Amino acid sequence: MSEESNAVTHPFLDLAPLSAAHFASIEDRVARLLSTEQDVVITQGEALLPLEGAIRGTAGPGTTALNVITGPYGQTFGDWLRDCGATVIDIVVPFHTAVTAAQVRAAFAEHPSIDFVSLVHAEAATGNTNPVAEIGEVVREHGALFYLDAVASIGAEPVLPDAWGVDLCVIGAQKAMGGPAGVSAVSVSERAWARMAANPRAPRRSYLSLLDWKERWVDGGRMALLHAPAQLEMLALEACVERIEGEGLGAVMDRHASAAAATRAGAVALGGGLEPYVHRAEDAAPVATTLRVPAGTDATVLVARALTADPALPLVAGGGALAKEMIRVNHYGPDATRGVVHSCLAAVGAALAESGHVVDLEGARRAVTESWSGRG
Repeated sequence: MSEESNAVTHPFLDLAPLSAAHFASIEDRVARLLSTEQDVVITQGEALLPLEGAIRGTAGPGTTALNVITGPYGQTFGDWLRDCGATVIDIVVPFHTAVTAAQVRAAFAEHPSIDFVSLVHAEAATGNTNPVAEIGEVVREHGALFYLDAVASIGAEPVLPDAWGVDLCVIGAQKAMGGPAGVSAVSVSERAWARMAANPRAPRRSYLSLLDWKERWVDGGRMALLHAPAQLEMLALEACVERIEGEGLGAVMDRHASAAAATRAGAVALGGGLEPYVHRAEDAAPVATTLRVPAGTDATVLVARALTADPALPLVAGGGALAKEMIRVNHYGPDATRGVVHSCLAAVGAALAESGHVVDLEGARRAVTESWSGRG
């Protein structure tokens, strides 16, 4: 065999290096997606990278943090804050609902030293979404730094860090944006940069360091990258943003809202003991719909049955303690379509019927169609 025939060739392996200017142009497009004038840094890893980096950069022993827990990510943020030495006040609300601005205001009244607020916008794992605009008003009144996880919400519902007074807004492309998981982004206010610069515990010369990006990338006019970028993921992110721009962000969000409303309506009509996990529709996230299975039914078994005919359907059982009681319909990105909603509910309905539950498949189909058409 010749040496030439042994060579490994693939177009993805022979791309020109991603230039700093190209990298910066993708950051600019992400900034436009967020309608922000803040600095936007695209970080070279899944969204947990900037989520942790932002907390470790701004929190320390002198921080008093209000941490809102409406799902598993809020719990994680509290752990990071405590590990940084911060004093943490948790607001824990049932996962079937959302936190309110009144609860946040009451926490400030009881703990006036709060200077940091961490919140998840939409919890895809539990299917709820929080009223960030209203909470942002309360946070601004008290001058605290506002940290927001918008990884699941971006593309499914409005995410407006400037209008809402968000100082650190982290997004990822792998859910509603329909893009890659290997890169993420964070918008950073001037107040947040100043907090990091004043924090002796902020990571430096570290993959977690946002200050490194500030000093060596942003302040340098974005002329030289810190390290070799994740080229394929960056190009995939660019293509993803380009697709959203082509469809229109408003249309993308409308598609997700329609999918959520139709899934909820279809699940109610399906019956068989299935019901929305999030009680109020206004608290339900557009990115994914969570459903409570009938008593005595194991959600993991039900999902396995539902996926028998089509394993590609975006159906999963809940995570952790919710694994036996919750089904999640991940109608996000390319799966935010009426066809996917129909198929998911039909599969769940068939699995329920196989388990001996009485369901109305035609009623569910009709409810999905009517809900989707009614939003058109």
